[in-house]
Amino acid sequence: MVIVYTSPGCASCRKAKRWLTENHISYLEKNIFSNLMLESEIKYLLSRCENGTTDIISTRSKAFQSLKKDINDYTVRELIVLIQRNPSILKRPIMLSERTMVVGYDDDEITALIPQGNRESQRDEMPGTLTLPAAQCTSGVRRI
Repeated sequence: MVIVYTSPGCASCRKAKRWLTENHISYLEKNIFSNLMLESEIKYLLSRCENGTTDIISTRSKAFQSLKKDINDYTVRELIVLIQRNPSILKRPIMLSERTMVVGYDDDEITALIPQGNRESQRDEMPGTLTLPAAQCTSGVRRI
C-alpha cells in the first residue's frame, strides 16, 4: 500500500494517481488541505528525508517565501506546526511505501513504487533487457 499526499488541482498528483492505478498499485490518498496532518505523520515524513527538509519543502511556495527565518533554524516542533498551518509548503505529491519515498512526479523515479517481485517479473518479460548486478545499479530514488 502506498500513501499519497496530494492537493486539489495538482497536475502531478493526478499523474501519479493515474500511474499507480494503471500499474495496479493500491494507494491511500490524503489531501493535505482537507485533512490536518498529524504530528506523527509529519515526523515520519521528515525521518524519511535523506537530504534534510528540502526533500519535502517547496522553496518556491509562498509559505516558504514568507518565512522570517531560515528553514534550518526551525526546531522539529516548530517545523511540524509550520507544516500543519501551511500545508502548501510541502512538495506534491509525496508517495510513501514501506521501503520508498518519492516526491513529485517523475516517470523514472515513480517505478521504485512497483513491488520488488513485480519489478523482476516485468524485467524478465522485456526482450533484450540487460541485467546488471545490484551493486552496479543506481538511481536518484530515495530508499529506506
